[in-house]
Amino acid sequence: MNYTVHQIAEITNANIIGDENLIIKNIAFDSRIIYSTKNAAFIAINTQKNSGEKFIESAIDRGITIIISEHHYPQFENVTWIIVENSVEFLQKLAKYHFENSSIKSIGITGSNGKTILKEWLYQCLWNEFPTVKSPKSFNSQIGLPLSLLQINNSHQLGIFEVGISKPNEMQNLENIFHPQIGLLTHIGTAHAANFESEEELIDEKIKLFKDSEVIIYNGDNALVSNKINKLYSSKKLISYGFKKENQVFIKNNISKDENIVVEYFGEEISFSAHQRDEATLTNALALITVLKELGIENQKIIEKINALKAVEMRLEAIEGSKNNIIINDSFNLDLDSLKTALQFLKEYNKSKKSLVLTDIVGVNSNSQELYEEVSDLVNEQKFDSVFLIGDEISKFSDLFKSKTSTFINTQELIESKHLTEIENQIILLKGARKFEIERLKDLLELRKHDTVLEINLNAILHNINYHKSLLKPSTKMMAMVKANAYGLGSYEISEFLQHHHIDYLGVAFVDEGVELRKKGITIPIVVMNPEQHSYDTVIQYNLEPEIYSFRVLELFYEAVQKSGYDKKYPIHIKLETGMHRLGFKDAELDQLSETLNNINVQVQSIFSHLSSSDVPAEKEFTLNQLKTFEKNSSSLIEKLNYTPIRHILNSSGITSYTHHEYDMVRIGIGMLGESPSSEIQKQLQSVVSFKTVISQISLVENGESVGYSRKYKTDHTTKIATVPVGYADGIPRLIGNQIGNFAVHKTLAPIVGNICMDMMMLNVDHIPNVKEGDTVTIFNAKPSLKEFAAYCKTITYEVLTSISPRVKRIYIKD
Repeated sequence: MNYTVHQIAEITNANIIGDENLIIKNIAFDSRIIYSTKNAAFIAINTQKNSGEKFIESAIDRGITIIISEHHYPQFENVTWIIVENSVEFLQKLAKYHFENSSIKSIGITGSNGKTILKEWLYQCLWNEFPTVKSPKSFNSQIGLPLSLLQINNSHQLGIFEVGISKPNEMQNLENIFHPQIGLLTHIGTAHAANFESEEELIDEKIKLFKDSEVIIYNGDNALVSNKINKLYSSKKLISYGFKKENQVFIKNNISKDENIVVEYFGEEISFSAHQRDEATLTNALALITVLKELGIENQKIIEKINALKAVEMRLEAIEGSKNNIIINDSFNLDLDSLKTALQFLKEYNKSKKSLVLTDIVGVNSNSQELYEEVSDLVNEQKFDSVFLIGDEISKFSDLFKSKTSTFINTQELIESKHLTEIENQIILLKGARKFEIERLKDLLELRKHDTVLEINLNAILHNINYHKSLLKPSTKMMAMVKANAYGLGSYEISEFLQHHHIDYLGVAFVDEGVELRKKGITIPIVVMNPEQHSYDTVIQYNLEPEIYSFRVLELFYEAVQKSGYDKKYPIHIKLETGMHRLGFKDAELDQLSETLNNINVQVQSIFSHLSSSDVPAEKEFTLNQLKTFEKNSSSLIEKLNYTPIRHILNSSGITSYTHHEYDMVRIGIGMLGESPSSEIQKQLQSVVSFKTVISQISLVENGESVGYSRKYKTDHTTKIATVPVGYADGIPRLIGNQIGNFAVHKTLAPIVGNICMDMMMLNVDHIPNVKEGDTVTIFNAKPSLKEFAAYCKTITYEVLTSISPRVKRIYIKD
């Protein structure tokens, strides 16, 4: 993308206020993660839920001088404005023009699952055949697809783009913007299916993308898909792939045997080795082969490319490091797009000092001087304290980097220098090509080294919050509960992510939790739900906001306010008792409460209560009575005050079951972690937490031998037993031993045998083929799910999460 302001205005029928000769090479849409302001414009995207225009000032503060907006704000001087009628339509119109005026051959990928993996695999196979551009990350929506298309430049010969929809009538608009020559339809599954009346409606919507395609490649194992495509697009070149022999591309042999996979492609055989033989991986491999053949790649070269494929790691890991560092591990791949993504992710952390480890960029057909000039420009704008360059090529351009820069031939040389281990209280970004193995630096720098890990997907948290928000009015505020170390997931890491995404309030149980967040830079309002008497001075010192639930607490806290010399009205939150009989002011106390509040120097920020049984359908009448009591008592209290505080009573299950009682704010806890008592709501949420370990050893235990303490399990035949390094000291209850609980190995459940030890346990893996030492064991995620694991433990998901030991390493992932 390389347009003047004048050209963009002409293409999109926009108006200009300012310098029409400025060049725009990049459009930023999120003011929080602007990584470069050179030749960049900020587009204020307005949607039904939010207005990007409220972030214009933030973008300007970061150095942006070109704003694309639906409104002009003359108070900002020295800014060029592109005024548009509709920000999303502007982006789509510009992308349509840009795509249609390029000369690339294009591949459009849609479907329910596998889009991103196939896009990345295709890129790995084709970058050195054709100069190729692809969608960054999972940019495939009404906004993401246009942003992807705007990356096309004159050197590109091939474009690989994802196209995603989540509801009816979206694809026609996307097809108008982007009409691929080769259309690829992946597996049709349950993703977003809840928004469609039937699978048939979902398929109809997906295949609209192929209206102008010359070739359509599709998974023919789905008879409905096959019938619809053949009926609607019979005049086009159609190629089906799948496990069924009726497809033009299929697997001929038995995939469960330890032999090469043999694929038949229109009578030709292509044979290759495969370590992963699950259905999803092999189906994606069939699609990959079909596209490569369509692009004229020879069989031998296809086999070489498949053998060279690397696992697609669509994630960035944030790990707690030693010496109070945070390690951002993005050592999976490196190109300009992924470097920009990593720099955006870095913006979400508020540590003032930061360092970068960066390797040669390999696998990019580009002039080295131009490439590393662009890389250094991006890096220099971030103002790193230290930059460590690894590799012969990038080291030649070290003088382009303005930070304190050191160069190394390989990763081992950097390790031996001990420079990294001297860094304290920084965020360290590890960004490298796979061949440099800089994941070794993560192992060197991380605080906890343990094969058992708890992975927390931050994007899934955001998805779950946004789903709950979609049920509410746009004006309704949201408080996120991060008490008990954010249900065991890491209070600071979760709070920082939520603060970045503009959560209104955070809720903690005790003052110490709030103080820790303040010390680490969390600035948004924090409500302390159970402030203890000895902690009132600390509440005031750290600008925390206490829950007040009795006259004794109110009197003692106000005494602390007076002693502190605080000269404004101190913010407090009044808890009303509505039927849970735990904490709160009762009906008969409201007159005295209002009189007291009107005569002391406090400000009631909110009036709230708590639903005891909103997750129990059988207690609906009781819940409605609670809501009725809250309405009566909160209204009575507000009437006696001279202002109107925020009101809130709904928790996670309350949001989904009693939405019409949202008042001014809601509180979300377990709901943001992807858990709901409603099976229908559960389908809309994403799993956030994955608890994993590995197999330490596999033993063949002879018939009649015992396993574990107290000989609680004895084999009745020679049995394959796997030992895994996790036990009750990690948060696995001892009661789920002896074949009550199951963990997943190769997506197959394996029962726990014998007693659970403090640091280990044993699994029966006799029925699982190809199992080996070092394989991943899933304690809970999708199979078994967190709910299923809680059922093994005869408890609730809250207790499971809060019981996971601090010694278990937490890894924070952003897809």
